This record gives sequence, structure tokens and C-alpha cells, in this order.
Amino acid sequence: MTMFDLDPVLAGDTADIGMLGLCRVLLMKDSRYPWLILVPQQAALVELGDLARDDRVRLMDEIEAASTALAGLYQPEKINTGTLGNVVRQLHIHIVARNTGDPAWPGPVWGHSPALPYADEALKVRVAELRNALGIDAA
Repeated sequence: MTMFDLDPVLAGDTADIGMLGLCRVLLMKDSRYPWLILVPQQAALVELGDLARDDRVRLMDEIEAASTALAGLYQPEKINTGTLGNVVRQLHIHIVARNTGDPAWPGPVWGHSPALPYADEALKVRVAELRNALGIDAA
């Protein structure tokens, strides 16, 4: 049996929020956007179709939970959800709270410009508020 390992690019670009039922929840370290990444904790996943049907349904529920948390905390105009995988092949889902006038608006955030890192305290606050909104206990 192959063990799950988080892709090193994802690990380096994100802060860990914690686990939902299926997915590890990560926060992209770009302070310009409330940006979550969900990574199903199963080995060798590349495409959504690589998940069993029940896990695809569970994933949709977790995407909705993440979207609801972002909407409740940040009142965005739009939630962008996407799976790209062109740089990081491991299956992961981006969920980004967007507003008119954000640096990439109206285009995609991916590849727009270098990330603007969080200040240490701001990162701690954002992680804590997202954990609280998602009902995830701190590890």
C-alpha cells in the first residue's frame, strides 16, 4: 500500500489548517486572498475521477464547507473553485475568496504575480479564524 505524502510544493506554499473528513485543509501563504487548498489524503490521486464515488461526494461536501467558511468570514463577491494540476500533479482543490479590485481581478489568481506573504501574527490569526469556522481543532 502506498502512503500519502503531501507534495513538497504544496507544503512549502501553504500553512496547515487541519483535517476535515477526507481532506487536509491548507491556507495559501498569499495575504492578498483568503485562499484554501483541499487535498484528499489518499495516495496517487491526480484527477477527481481517481476518487471512489463516495469520496467524490464527500469531497464536494468539504468544498462546500470551505466555501461557506470563506463566505462567512470574508463576505467575498465570488468564490473561485478549481483543480488545475499543471504544476502540482497531486489532486488538490483551490477555493479562493475574490472581490472586485483584488490584485488579479477579474482574471485568475494562479500565476498572476508573486505571493505577498503574511506577517507572522496575521498568519496565526487567519489560521485560527479558519480553524474555528471549519470546526477544526488545533493540532
